[in-house]
Amino acid sequence: MTAKSQQPTVIVLGSGTSNGVPTLGVTYPPEYLANPKNQRTRPSILILGPTGNLLVDCSPEMRIQVTRELVTEIEAVLITHTHADHVMGMDDLRSISLRTKRDMPVYTLPRYQEDIRRIFPYAFIELPPEIEVPRFDLRDVPDTLEVGGMQIEIFQVTHGRIPVLALRVNDFAYVTDVSDIPTEARAHLNDLETLILDAVRIKPHPNHFHYEKAIEVAKEIGAKQTYFTHLSHDYDHDVTNARLPEGIQLAYDRLRILI
Repeated sequence: MTAKSQQPTVIVLGSGTSNGVPTLGVTYPPEYLANPKNQRTRPSILILGPTGNLLVDCSPEMRIQVTRELVTEIEAVLITHTHADHVMGMDDLRSISLRTKRDMPVYTLPRYQEDIRRIFPYAFIELPPEIEVPRFDLRDVPDTLEVGGMQIEIFQVTHGRIPVLALRVNDFAYVTDVSDIPTEARAHLNDLETLILDAVRIKPHPNHFHYEKAIEVAKEIGAKQTYFTHLSHDYDHDVTNARLPEGIQLAYDRLRILI
């Protein structure tokens, strides 16, 4: 498919927590893994717009996620924060840069630009032409990001002690890795059709919303449809969906949402 859509569309590339599901070293019941919606890669979305797209975070499985959707173009990247599950796929952007002959625009906070330079120092130094490396054009993220023929509102939530970027496009919002939504951020979450929200596990977590807290916040925000993401193996997809309140469901890899 092309990397754009006349009606903006969100593809959930990954809906899992930082370990992914199945998690290394864990044995699962065969019936749990038989449901493909219980197999979760690390968290990321791709937003397809009328003239291009925006990749939100680069999980360790980014190459697999994007090629699985038959997407061959990426216009720009938004990095919400620089924890490993959100940036360790960035090296694979090199094939895009090599083909387009341009540095990949990467929007994030200045503090996270410093992290990217530290993690991928080779992306910013001069090397012989035959050595293929990614090239990143690090940019401060504006309040409104114009990419792919879309206007994307950017705001900040809190993930433990650090800021995380969240976004809104039309009547859709994406809030990953969150333990608190400040009052000024709540103003971006009114009158939503669809919300994707962090709900990492069943028991409370110091840096994430957990099951009960995510339900509470989802009800307060009042989107017509909320999907929980950043999901651990605590969640059996069909079993959990059957007990969630109306208008709240679990996200899953490859979920598509028209916005």
